[in-house]
Amino acid sequence: QVQLVESGGGLVQAGGSLRLSCVASTSINIGNSMGWYRQAPGKERELVAAITNGGSTNYGDSVKGRFTISRDNGKKTVYLQMNSLKPEDTAVYYCNAVWRVFGTREYWGQGTQVTVSS
Repeated sequence: QVQLVESGGGLVQAGGSLRLSCVASTSINIGNSMGWYRQAPGKERELVAAITNGGSTNYGDSVKGRFTISRDNGKKTVYLQMNSLKPEDTAVYYCNAVWRVFGTREYWGQGTQVTVSS
């Protein structure tokens, strides 16, 4: 069973920055896509950002230009740099990993709370 461990969440004022990290318990070098999702109270989980092995990225419309996703395969880690945070960014952020080798396997982290005060 693959484990994803997130860190870096917390409380920040509007306009501030946070960096989330997610470490996988296994290699992410091959056939892997990593991503961040978030879920606010009363809302559905939504894509924040995703990045493939080749470095292709995809962002949710609400975070484009403010958030940056990156990965370090050697450290089995994906990062989410969040700048210009807004109160509406408040949510639990979840790390997601998908492997598409000999079928599809998907895993989720336990989530980390991000709270942006106005």
